Amino acid sequence: MAVEGNASQLVGVVTLLGAAVVAVPIFKRIGLGSVLGYLAGGLAIGPFGLGLVNDAQTIIHVAELGVVMFLFVIGLEMKPSHLWSLRRQIFGLGSMQVVLAAIMLTFVGMAFGYSWQLSFVAGAGFVLTSTAIVMQVLSERGDILAPRGQRMVSILLFEDLLIVPLLALVAFLAPAEAVQSSAPVWQRIGLAGLSLAALIAAGLWLLNPLFRLLAQSRVREVMTAAALLVVLGAALLMEMGGLSMAMGAFVAGVLLSESSFRHQLEADIEPFRGLLLGLFFLGVGMALDLDVVAKNWPLILGGVLALMIVKATVIYGVARLAKSSHADALDRAILMAQGGEFAFVLYAEALKLNVISPEINAKMTAIIVLSMALTPLIVAIHKRLARPAAASLEGVEAAQNLQGNVLIIGFGRVGQIAGQAVLARGAQVSLIDNDPDVIRHAEKYGFKVYYGDGARADVLHAAGAHRADVILVCVDDKDAASRIVENARHTCPNSQLIVRAWDRHHALDLVQHEANHVVRETFDSAVRMGWHAVQALGATPQEADEVIAELRRRDSERFAQETAGGVFAGRELLLKNTGQSGHAAH
Repeated sequence: MAVEGNASQLVGVVTLLGAAVVAVPIFKRIGLGSVLGYLAGGLAIGPFGLGLVNDAQTIIHVAELGVVMFLFVIGLEMKPSHLWSLRRQIFGLGSMQVVLAAIMLTFVGMAFGYSWQLSFVAGAGFVLTSTAIVMQVLSERGDILAPRGQRMVSILLFEDLLIVPLLALVAFLAPAEAVQSSAPVWQRIGLAGLSLAALIAAGLWLLNPLFRLLAQSRVREVMTAAALLVVLGAALLMEMGGLSMAMGAFVAGVLLSESSFRHQLEADIEPFRGLLLGLFFLGVGMALDLDVVAKNWPLILGGVLALMIVKATVIYGVARLAKSSHADALDRAILMAQGGEFAFVLYAEALKLNVISPEINAKMTAIIVLSMALTPLIVAIHKRLARPAAASLEGVEAAQNLQGNVLIIGFGRVGQIAGQAVLARGAQVSLIDNDPDVIRHAEKYGFKVYYGDGARADVLHAAGAHRADVILVCVDDKDAASRIVENARHTCPNSQLIVRAWDRHHALDLVQHEANHVVRETFDSAVRMGWHAVQALGATPQEADEVIAELRRRDSERFAQETAGGVFAGRELLLKNTGQSGHAAH
C-alpha cells in the first residue's frame, strides 16, 4: 500500500514537471512569456482541466516558498543604505497608491450592488498586487534594479507591510460573536513587532558568524542547507508574527546584503527559487474553478474588467502625480493591475469571521486568479503594440558649430578610452553621441558631450567634422559606423578617419569606404590574452612577443589579400612589425 501511495505522489510530481516542460517553452516561443505558460499548464492538468492533479491549494501553499526565495534574492541585492534611500517611494508612493486604489475599488463593489463592508474586503484583497507575477516579469526583462523596477518593488514592499492592518480591519468588520475567538488587535501588532525585531537582531549578530563557521567546514551541501534554513526560518518567524513570509525573507536578504557570503547564498538559493516559483504559477492555474466561472461568468468577467481597469487607472494617475513619464506610468499600471496571492489569505480570514459568504469567496477567488492569468497576456500585447518610448532629451544640447580639431563620435566605453590619448596630447576634442543617457552620464565626470547622429551629413557639419584633423568613430553599431565613414569621407576628405570595426568583415567594408585606420574591437584584447597564455605555457616574455608578432604579421597579410584589388596591401605589410594599426592590423 505504501508503494502505491508513493507511486501516486510520484505521478503527480511527474505530471507537474511535464506540464511545465511542455507549456513554458511553447508560450515563450510565441512571445507570451513563461508566467502565462505555467498558468496554462496548471489549468490543463488541474481539477477543472484534465483532472490529472487535484490538490491545487496544497501546491500553492508549498510553492509560495518560491515567492519567499525570490524576495530573499532581491533583498541580497539591496544594501540597507539603498533601502533607506527608497523610504519615500515605499511609504509615500506605496501608501498613496494603496489608499486611493482601495477607495475606488470599494466603490466598484458597491456599484455591483454589494454592501460597503463586503465591497471593502473584496477591494482590499484586489489592491494587493501579485508579488510573484510582477517580480517574475521584471526579472525576465532585467528591470528589477532599474529605477522603474525599484519603484514597483517599493510599492510591493509597502503592500506586504499591510497584512496585519488589513486583517485587523477584517476583524473590526466581523460580527461580535465571530471575533471573540480571534486575538485582539494590539496583541497582533505587538507579536508582529516582536517577530520583526527578533529577525533583525538575528541578522545583525548571528547570521554572519554562523556562515563564517560553516564556511570553514568546506562542505558545500552544509552551506546550501544553511541558506535554506535562513530563508525558511525568516519566513516562519514572520508568519508566526502574522506578517508576510516574503517580507521576512526580504529582510533577511537585506541584512545579509553586505556579507562576504552574499554571492554564495544567491547561487545556493537560485535553483530552488526558480522551481518553486514555477510550481506556484502552476498551482494558481489549477486553482481556477471553471465551474464557478461558467455559472457566474457575467459577474466574474465584469468584475475582472472593472477592477483591473479601475486599479490600472489609479496606478497610472499616482505614477503621473509622482512625475513618472507616460511610458513608465503605463507600464506600471499594466503590470500591477491584477490582484495578488495575499488576497487568498485575506478572503480566507474574512470567510472564517463570517464577513463574506463561501459563495462570495469562490467568486472573488476566481476573479483574482483570472486577473493574474490575464496580466502576462496583457503585458505581451502591450509589448507588441506599444511604440518604443522616445528618449528624453532633457538637459541635452545638440551639436552646433563645434571647433575641435579631434571629433569623437560615440562616447561609450570605447570612445572614453580612445579619447584619453588625444586629450593627453593636448588636442581640442569635440564629442557627440546619440544616446541621451550616455551624454548625461558623461557630464557627471566633466565631459561636455553634444547630441547628434553622426550618420547624418548635416550633423557632421554642425559637429565641425570638416575642420577636424582626426575623426574617431567609436559607435557600437556597425551599420551606423559604415554610414558615418561614407558621409565623412565625402564631406571632409582631408580628415583622418579612425574607425571601430565590429569584426573582420566589417573591417573590410570600412576599408572599401576609405577609412584611414580600422581597429577591430576584440582583436587587441584577444591577442593580449594569447600573449599571457603563451607565457603560462612556459615561454619567456621575449618568446611570447615573437609569437604575437608572427600572429600579427600573418593576420596583416591575410587582410591585405582579402582587401579588394590589394590597394592597401603595401601599407599593411609596411606596418606589420611596428605594432601600429594600418587599415585593419588590429
